[in-house]
Amino acid sequence: MRLTTTITLRNFEVLAQSVAMLIDDFTDDRLVSKLGTRWRGVSDQVMGGISEATISHGVIDGRPSLRMTGDVRLENDGGFIQAALDLAPSGDTLDASGFSGVRIVVRGNGEKYSVHLRTPDNVRPWQSYRAHFTAGSDWKTIDLPFEAFVPYRLEAPLDKTRLRRIGLVAIGRAFYADLAVSELAFYR
Repeated sequence: MRLTTTITLRNFEVLAQSVAMLIDDFTDDRLVSKLGTRWRGVSDQVMGGISEATISHGVIDGRPSLRMTGDVRLENDGGFIQAALDLAPSGDTLDASGFSGVRIVVRGNGEKYSVHLRTPDNVRPWQSYRAHFTAGSDWKTIDLPFEAFVPYRLEAPLDKTRLRRIGLVAIGRAFYADLAVSELAFYR
């Protein structure tokens, strides 16, 4: 006796949603996320630095992607470029307590990058929770568990029930950044 199971697309979508919460798959060429918020480029120029950032939408190896490029420079106490996304409109927060961490599908130029998370506990611009990864020349899925996010210049532990912003960051040393991201999600 042979048993067969039919999985409809609707069931697959429910299963996929229970496993991950898609933040963005970069199919909107205006860089509006699946959460309805817009990506923006930020650099140390907001505090007197001279690093230059460009974020753009493109298709790389058939994958819609956000691409962040630019020179990270250390002059004038600088040293970062970032693609930043508010996780909820109007400064609200997002509860990610049902998830284990951040999943990112990336490729790049072999350099080390970071994912930064911010909550209402981050009252200074330089404060964040940081986890690092290396983006090689081939597409790779990287899971960053919430436990890997280390507080930077603050004492409060990461409160994943009150996430405000996520950033893809090139920081801390002089180098040319070239990072492409085709998917960003919270995973279980």
